[in-house]
Amino acid sequence: MKKTVYARIYGIVQGVGLRYSVLMKAKELGLKGYVKNMPDFSVELEVEGDGDKIDTLLNFIKNGVRWAKVERIDTKIQDYQNKYEDFNIVH
Repeated sequence: MKKTVYARIYGIVQGVGLRYSVLMKAKELGLKGYVKNMPDFSVELEVEGDGDKIDTLLNFIKNGVRWAKVERIDTKIQDYQNKYEDFNIVH
């Protein structure tokens, strides 16, 4: 089932290649949305697509980004909104 997930990622998540890694994994999984650094040193993510693939992406963020140290991910699951045409890094 398709869904939209908004997430904030906390820990050592900026300056470690997290956004680029998330971009590449999201594209590999066929997901759409964005990833963005925030002023409080967290990373914001909004992603749309198949729920299982979103779960795969979130698991990758927790465990698969080599230099990142993710302490927690706060998520908000929403109905699928179909807002995005691609996945991008927002500056």
